[in-house]
Amino acid sequence: MSDLIAKTAMDKRLAEIVAPIVEDMGYELVRLRLMSGKTATLQVMCDLPEGGIEVDALAEISTALSANLDVEDPIEGEYTLEVSSPGIDRPLTRLKDFDAWEGYEARIETTELIDGQRRFKGTLMGTEGDEVLIEIEQGKETPVIGLKFDWLSDAKLILTDELIREVLKTRKDKGQIDETQFDEVETLMDGEED
Repeated sequence: MSDLIAKTAMDKRLAEIVAPIVEDMGYELVRLRLMSGKTATLQVMCDLPEGGIEVDALAEISTALSANLDVEDPIEGEYTLEVSSPGIDRPLTRLKDFDAWEGYEARIETTELIDGQRRFKGTLMGTEGDEVLIEIEQGKETPVIGLKFDWLSDAKLILTDELIREVLKTRKDKGQIDETQFDEVETLMDGEED
């Protein structure tokens, strides 16, 4: 079973260099893409295994990767190294991501047409074996369908108020948000509006 961390052969080669460095530092490689352009950009997304990576950690990872990539020199010509967190509407690149974000909305794309479509939007329902389960709306019906992980070309959480609340609550519970840095912190109950 593959993953969606690296797509192209070059991305996979770079991931073989980058992943061990990131993992040795206690983080996970979420996604890697080498983007072409006037100056190429190597985009590296990392996170803590339990989520919530901080900016200082991203800077440490960037420094470590930069030094190693200078030695390995796998990219021809100049490029920019961009190390970031996956963000709230994160890409889902490993089978375990679909279990971790069960109950949240996602957009999934497949490499081939499945029942006449490539794009699926709905609520993640976890996994079963090597299948990603997603509840999709079809008229008045909301069937749960299974898509083999190997069929996927892209998957990403959809930014919703519920997702934002959950991520912020988790970060607050972990002590990653220092409320003393804000003038006023207001907690809204579900269903309340500003």
